[in-house]
Amino acid sequence: MSKKRKKIIKMRGSKTCGYGAKKKHRGKGSKGGKGYAGIWKHKKSMIIAYEPDHVGKRGFKPKNRKEIKAINLSDIQKLKEDGKIFLKEFGYDKVLAKGELKKPLIIHAKSFSKKAIEKIEKVGGKAVIE
Repeated sequence: MSKKRKKIIKMRGSKTCGYGAKKKHRGKGSKGGKGYAGIWKHKKSMIIAYEPDHVGKRGFKPKNRKEIKAINLSDIQKLKEDGKIFLKEFGYDKVLAKGELKKPLIIHAKSFSKKAIEKIEKVGGKAVIE
């Protein structure tokens, strides 16, 4: 206790009491904030350099998830006017029911929606599942 008291007595009258420049010994105000304050602003370069994984997306994507590329009936009519159409050649997997077919088509695909099958057969076409 006496040492601290002695220091206080000695520092009386000095402007900064042994802490150097007036900018120092201010708490977190002299450091640009506490902890991760300012990681999107003035501390961004520090985060990028020393802790790049701290920000960004987390989680995972399922390993066996399959991307299904779908096409609507209205777009199929634009690909081919009549006859057979193999959607695998065009890079599509599934047929959806949006739009109408004007001419009968035999459509080969991995899968169809129920309404798409109804619309294809209504015009006189055929839905073939591969």
